[in-house]
Amino acid sequence: MTVPAPPPPDLEPQERPKGRFQRVSLRNRVTWLAAVCVAGAVALVSVAAFVTVRDSLYQQLDDNLVERAVEAAEGPLVRTADLQQVPVAFFVAQNFKISVLSADGVVVGPADRPPMSVDELAVAKGESRESLRTDQRTNSRVVAVPTGQNAALVMSTSMDPTQRTLAQLSVVLVVMGGAGILLAAAAGTAVARAGLRPVQRLTAATERVALTGDLRPIPVGGDDELARLTTSFNRMLGALAESQERQRRLVADAGHELRTPLTSLRTNLELLLMASARPDAPELSEQDRAEMFADVQAQVMELSALVGDLVELAREDTPQAVHEPVDLVDVVERALSRARRRAPRIEFDVRLESWVMMGDATALERAVLNLLDNAAKWSPDGGRVRVDLHPEPTGGTTVLEVADSGPGIAAADRPYVFERFYRSSDARTLPGSGLGLSIVKQVAERHGGTVWAGEAPEGGALLRMTLPGSPQYIEQQ
Repeated sequence: MTVPAPPPPDLEPQERPKGRFQRVSLRNRVTWLAAVCVAGAVALVSVAAFVTVRDSLYQQLDDNLVERAVEAAEGPLVRTADLQQVPVAFFVAQNFKISVLSADGVVVGPADRPPMSVDELAVAKGESRESLRTDQRTNSRVVAVPTGQNAALVMSTSMDPTQRTLAQLSVVLVVMGGAGILLAAAAGTAVARAGLRPVQRLTAATERVALTGDLRPIPVGGDDELARLTTSFNRMLGALAESQERQRRLVADAGHELRTPLTSLRTNLELLLMASARPDAPELSEQDRAEMFADVQAQVMELSALVGDLVELAREDTPQAVHEPVDLVDVVERALSRARRRAPRIEFDVRLESWVMMGDATALERAVLNLLDNAAKWSPDGGRVRVDLHPEPTGGTTVLEVADSGPGIAAADRPYVFERFYRSSDARTLPGSGLGLSIVKQVAERHGGTVWAGEAPEGGALLRMTLPGSPQYIEQQ
């Protein structure tokens, strides 16, 4: 028994084959669209013009024919050689054939007579007031009007001149329409080429970025939609270049900061291994061994703190949604409880005013804790750290101030204390990675705030973080 093959799986949207129209370039699509639209418009106008002119010409032909027939029927009569009275129009009509048809079917007139039928006989008998028809055999229009003597005057004219005029008109319309379509296609090509040139530059730029990683901006000209798109793309390239530069700087700084503790850690471990593995190696004293173990433990803790700061810094570099209401008083109190456990010999003077904002509570707590740890590190045992959270008088923002009782920050170092891995000459002997305050800066900027370093009235350093608030939540508080 043959088992039928299973049906092929459905293709994902991005894997589905493209239609024939989708494989055509955008410039050709614009050209074809312009040509088709103009062709449709030209066709409609041509048909409407042809029908209008045709009806007008035929109506004019009929009106002229009927008018001439009525004038001939009502005009004077003349006597012929055989003593028959016929209208004068028999002898003056040009481009017309004319005869008189009596009620008994007798036709009087020249040898070149108009075609006759029962319609004209009905007019002669008085059964019809007038007849107007087209004779297909002779391709002419025939009219019959009564003469008042049990007879009808029959007149016809050829339709060939009118049809030749219509044929010439149709040729003109076709030629002009074709020329208009070609002109529209050429104009569409020119417009598409000029209009899509910025798109081609964008395409070339994206391909260049994908192949070479070159993030140079694209020249922008004009102020239309494509120019704004190019400007937005340039901003994206600038942000990407800045992000890459930050990553390179972070890797370079991290490598520099990791090199020293790793070298010291490797040296201590090699000495310990050498002392325990080689019998002829000099024996280390218990004091030296304890100092080396303490040094290794301190270096491991320093590396752990550095790696943790790097992870936190990388996490803050990643764009994240900030959309939950956060009570800053709760955030500061949680950070204070952790800071007090880490620095039990430091006194914290706290003044907090209620403030609610939209943000990331975890990131804000980490930033506040870094400010508190920095202040505790620089304050002497028994020193005091002032923590003040209060709204600004202008409203809309709140300020968190953390002032320590240490030596303060030199004026030359203040512009750089929030940079990554920056450590002043006084701070190089203290533990730390130089990333804590840079994390504070990133958290503040991600929430639309700012940071500032200065001198506290108490004499130590004053670090200030300004954050925006949400008015609707402020009013609820």
